[in-house]
Amino acid sequence: MTGQAVTDQGSDRRLLVALDLDGTVVLEDESFSPNVREAVRRTVDAGNIVTIATGRSWEATSYILHALGILPEYVVCSNGAAILSRDTTQQTGYARHTTETFDPTEVLTLLQEHLPEANYLVELADGSRLYTHYVDDWGLDRETARNVGLEDMKGLQVARVVVVSPEHSEAEFTELVDQIGLQHVSYAVGWTAWLDIAPKGVDKSTALEQVREWLEIDPADVVVIGDGRNDIGMFEWAAAGGGRAFVMGQAPVEVIAASTDRTGTVEEGGVAQALDVMLAPAS
Repeated sequence: MTGQAVTDQGSDRRLLVALDLDGTVVLEDESFSPNVREAVRRTVDAGNIVTIATGRSWEATSYILHALGILPEYVVCSNGAAILSRDTTQQTGYARHTTETFDPTEVLTLLQEHLPEANYLVELADGSRLYTHYVDDWGLDRETARNVGLEDMKGLQVARVVVVSPEHSEAEFTELVDQIGLQHVSYAVGWTAWLDIAPKGVDKSTALEQVREWLEIDPADVVVIGDGRNDIGMFEWAAAGGGRAFVMGQAPVEVIAASTDRTGTVEEGGVAQALDVMLAPAS
């Protein structure tokens, strides 16, 4: 691990730790990165707040949150478009607190022209999802989802659009998306030919800033850990406030460049390594 270590500077300091999920907390088979649960428990027991900041929908996030054994006041989903808050009246223990939406008609029409064979999904404000083709990684069996045509997605208010194009490599897809020139939205390309689109100006950092303010956490006491291009915004946000941004060892070079600290890969237990460094006594 490189970079300046984050240490607990006394019992009066409370850290806000935000964890990405895929490629950070969990492996491709949905199992946990080595030692992550134990490290998260130590971090919470030390008086800090550990939450999630993920591109996943809440319905694909809640079971991981509960498996980690944490109950933060707020959870960030859908790349910042959805913030969930604790609500004991709900079956999952959480309810939607804030949701940002947009009309995807323009962007879907543009993408349809360039990627007519791609798979499309939209997430509505209530968390339900509409999809054109079944994709295993979308976790459609875990929530209410409906198969529709692409035209049925237009004219709605959605929190998120996901596009997957299996016929393209990651490099080809990234180049194509750059050429398309998406306007009036925020977007990030994932590890494969995967595109996540959110409302303009919305990403993990915008949601986490709201959470930080609500919890009255000092900007310097923010720690974020992630591995993907959709984590760059929260990395830059954490670093700008004097906090720490730990990048997983397998991250792309542009994600590493936005971080303040580098940890091990997800297979090596990078999150646990970062949290242990953070909790180490100051020398």
